[in-house]
Amino acid sequence: MLLAAQQMAPAAPAAARGRTAAPPFTGRVVDAATGEGLPGANVIFEDLKQGTATGPDGSFSFNNLPRGRFTVQIRSLGYNTLTQTVDTGSGQPLEVKLVVAATEIGQVVVTGVSQATELRRSPVPTSVVDRTRLNQTAAGNIVDAIAHTPGVSQITTGAAISKPVVRGLGYNRVITLNNGAKQEGQQWGDEHGVEIDEFSIERAEIIKGPGSLLYGSDAMAGVINFVAPDPVGEGRITGVATANYQANNHQQGYSFQNAGNLNGFNWLVRGTHKLAGDYRNRYDGRVYNSGFNENDANGYVGVNKVWGYSHLTFSSFNQNLGLTTGARDAYGRFTKDVPAGHDRAGADSTTAVPVTDADLRGYGLAVPRQQVNHLRVGLDNNIIMGDKGGRLTLQVSYQQNLRREFGNVFDPNETSLYFQLRTLDYTLRYFLPELNGWHLTVGTSGLHQQNRNLGLEFLIPAYRTNEGGVFAVAKKTIGALDISGGLRYDVRRITADALYLDANERPTPGSTTGAETKFPGFVSTFGNYSGSLGAAYSVNERLTAKGNLSRGFRAPNIAELGSNGKHEGTIRYEVGNDRLQAETSLQVDAGLSYVTDHVRFSVDAFENSISNYIFTRRLLTASGADSLNNGDGVFRYEQGRARLYGGEVSLDFHPHPLDWLHFENAFSMVRAEQLNRPESERYLPFIPADRLQSELRANFRRQGKRLTNPYARVQLEHTFAQNRFFSAFDTETATPGYTLVNAGLGTDLANAQGKTLFSLFITANNLFDVGYQSHLSRLKYADYNSANGRRGVFNQGRNVSVRLVVPLAFK
Repeated sequence: MLLAAQQMAPAAPAAARGRTAAPPFTGRVVDAATGEGLPGANVIFEDLKQGTATGPDGSFSFNNLPRGRFTVQIRSLGYNTLTQTVDTGSGQPLEVKLVVAATEIGQVVVTGVSQATELRRSPVPTSVVDRTRLNQTAAGNIVDAIAHTPGVSQITTGAAISKPVVRGLGYNRVITLNNGAKQEGQQWGDEHGVEIDEFSIERAEIIKGPGSLLYGSDAMAGVINFVAPDPVGEGRITGVATANYQANNHQQGYSFQNAGNLNGFNWLVRGTHKLAGDYRNRYDGRVYNSGFNENDANGYVGVNKVWGYSHLTFSSFNQNLGLTTGARDAYGRFTKDVPAGHDRAGADSTTAVPVTDADLRGYGLAVPRQQVNHLRVGLDNNIIMGDKGGRLTLQVSYQQNLRREFGNVFDPNETSLYFQLRTLDYTLRYFLPELNGWHLTVGTSGLHQQNRNLGLEFLIPAYRTNEGGVFAVAKKTIGALDISGGLRYDVRRITADALYLDANERPTPGSTTGAETKFPGFVSTFGNYSGSLGAAYSVNERLTAKGNLSRGFRAPNIAELGSNGKHEGTIRYEVGNDRLQAETSLQVDAGLSYVTDHVRFSVDAFENSISNYIFTRRLLTASGADSLNNGDGVFRYEQGRARLYGGEVSLDFHPHPLDWLHFENAFSMVRAEQLNRPESERYLPFIPADRLQSELRANFRRQGKRLTNPYARVQLEHTFAQNRFFSAFDTETATPGYTLVNAGLGTDLANAQGKTLFSLFITANNLFDVGYQSHLSRLKYADYNSANGRRGVFNQGRNVSVRLVVPLAFK
């Protein structure tokens, strides 16, 4: 709906480090049917982070591009995106004819490939969620915003906490990237999400399947790259102000962005504030202590010159959120613990009392609650090597992730859990110049990481991680055939510190009399390789076939290796296993897409076999009874074999002559089993149910002089019953199916000269206020509600969202 690009003023030819710019690169973008120029179309060189927008007659110009062959993407709302490789040194103008969009094709991706690549020509299964779609979605966080993508789901703990699941796998099996750089938090934990500001994202690129080639261990399920906006055109200073209100939990969000580009010096800064109260649903009413608040700042400052670019990036994510326990009394009312004096032994004691109406109003948080702070400072450099298009890129960043949990009603500011995770990571890549159609990328990446326990409780040992890897990725186009693949080798070394506790469960030297060993300390080293080989063949302009074979791996995380305690948010005591081996996977992907002016059909299927799959098994005593620790069952991490298979099918109609009407349908499924296990342990836990989505959408180009790009949509989302679940040890239960209806409408409002004044988006999720529980909701296993005979806490009910986006131009 809102095009962020602005028209770029001509700039003088630049020279830097002895390198001269290519001659001016010019062109014109027109409507293929009418031949009329298209103003405001975006012309983007993704690999160079340079872009502009066409003028009133559709013309554009770049005066400071480096010489070489680079991929350019031309996109305009309502038209199919066009992508092609151009020689910036040829001096030839580019004439671009865009076709009115029936079904979206031509999108470019930069994740998991050797260079910016047209989506349909990449053999790796990849989806893109752009800013337009994000604006049309009502979400509590960035993972929630992309979770409706076929093949993507989310593990949730209330409205604020969402962790991505790709084709049935999540946690440390999915890598999250913040504009191409790995985001390092406590990925093994349940009770926090992805520490990225949802307003700062221009689009999300999602790789489905092992994406370890460029990113190392942990990309066994896939990679999600949250991509920031492109730099604005030369000579421009712009801004965007966004406000969002969601009725269900009174969620408010305010964000302001300022960006500019003056003589190659460019910047982008953004500040965001969000707060939300308790959400509601028809069975629970207001869900106590499910609110949150958030303050974020992010952006970059740097230069774009003929020799490339260098940007200093920063991100500060700060969130406070309540942790819903779901405890209730005999009347089904939520309860909270309050001080009750002292017991007979003189120790502090608590009692549970029903929450009041006042407790459920406003934006206050109670214990237990959590505070998450994530700071990232980095350098993003891209140096052009020679005049043939070779590039050297270097990303280096420092991250600090702080996670505090507060659970003491006598001292609400006491940090029960406090993890301090510090990471220094780097990625160095050399993109060789194109040679006989070959595009080759070689590089290395790694990190040094340290995690400390600063709280009063200890779930995992303090540890240090060092890892490094080398890789090579190649791509070649032979007529209608695109071939790509590569190899990578990584080594990861984890050193966990020993910890001894005294009688008061405080750290003490191991030599202390009566000291208890909490963590014995260990050193584990994992070395493994990953690889990929795939092809995409364009049978004709309409039909494309794809296939890919990939091998991924994942080193065990610190919880799997060394945990010794009651895992937060669960009712079980977990024990790590420092003898675990790295997981390895072999995945086969096959896909077929058929695109015409009025129909788009695609099918993607996969099979993923995992060796050394890590899972938890309940420990028994010698007599066969449950092994208990303070009343909680004891579980230990073990390994086995797993097999996942499934895929996604989509069928979109754009009937002629109703050019404004779209009927889009998608079905996704995954089956996940452990091999050679008892029936109760046959299925993997937290596997999403089958899902069918159908959306009827009307997009209009212009209504009168003031309303531009209005749209209306109605979506039916049916989630099937999940009867394939991990039933052993009462871990999971079956989940009935449910159907949700979502709707939305919006428009841009322009002035008399056609300039957009603001964009308005109105969205209603769960329009009929259906009471439901997602199979991947951790609150499904909260306390039984004796008032209505239902167990656990239900997902959010009807939610109406209003979003206002105002573009600003300062120069």
